[in-house]
Amino acid sequence: MGFVDAISVVWENQDLTIRTIEHLYMFGAAMLGASLIGITLGIAIYRHKKFATILFNLLNISETIPTLALLVILLPIFGLGARPTIITCIIYSILPITRNTFAGLTSVSDEQIFVAESIGLSERDILFKIRFPIALPMIAGGLRIALVFTMGVVTLGGLVAAGGLGAPIQTGIQLYDKNIIIVSGLWVGFLAVALDGVAGFIEGRLEVRK
Repeated sequence: MGFVDAISVVWENQDLTIRTIEHLYMFGAAMLGASLIGITLGIAIYRHKKFATILFNLLNISETIPTLALLVILLPIFGLGARPTIITCIIYSILPITRNTFAGLTSVSDEQIFVAESIGLSERDILFKIRFPIALPMIAGGLRIALVFTMGVVTLGGLVAAGGLGAPIQTGIQLYDKNIIIVSGLWVGFLAVALDGVAGFIEGRLEVRK
């Protein structure tokens, strides 16, 4: 059997179209949740910098928990399926988004702030009209890092009956079917590279506009 034929057989037998939709749904939900939480936390600790060290220490601790261990910890609370997978993705992705948002907001030069104050902008206006737009490339960089984390963790979701592309990979491992492992693994890799490429393009465009 040729490689193209193997792809066709695996794709049909493992329902990779459905699995891809499930995978992208969990990926999208996790990225949306992590983005909202991470950017909000980044803005919050920028405005209350005395809490920055405490928050980043807590987030760093969460990053040290092994992925599988965190999935297992969440199982009694959320059960099998997509929910513990999405929440695990969010927990791992909050740190880079929060860190880059905070760093981007604090990286604006004093000269730019002086000009904004000179034309009468309030502190809130300076935050959302000056600092936040300038910080966008760095925020996009944090989102790009989170994207890689999320794609990997969603794939591990197959271990807790979350579906997605982790399911056929696990099936291939259990059956020791190299075709399933290779086709599913390559497809996940392609999606990760493609999404990272899109994120990199957006980050580059934002950097040029800055």
